[in-house]
Amino acid sequence: MSLLKEFKEFAVKGNVIDMAVGIIIGAAFGKVVSSVVSDVIMPPIGLIIGGVDFSKLAITLQAAGAGKEAVLLSYGKFIQTTIDFTIIAFAIFMMIKGINALKRQEAAQPAPPAEPAPTKEELLLIEIRDLLKQK
Repeated sequence: MSLLKEFKEFAVKGNVIDMAVGIIIGAAFGKVVSSVVSDVIMPPIGLIIGGVDFSKLAITLQAAGAGKEAVLLSYGKFIQTTIDFTIIAFAIFMMIKGINALKRQEAAQPAPPAEPAPTKEELLLIEIRDLLKQK
């Protein structure tokens, strides 16, 4: 089997495409959550604790000098990223919890009753009916 043919089979499998869609949606979801955290949640929290903007919190390790930028330890960005992660993880947890609840409900519902197999008399009547139709 040629390399190109193997790659084609791999690339068009449903799981690969589903995974790609999931990654793209996850990346977009991450941007939305980051915006919610940085633009909606963090400003009020910063206001409550005295007007602090978390993304600008940093410790200067080396001041800016002649043609050199300052070296900063940006712990505020770390706090922001940690909050982003926590919110994303919680949202995914809630989605999985909802999906599992739906699966449990589906499993708990009884299966529709199967049609009983026809009796010998019904089979004989069906055969007679079919013979009469042929005449």
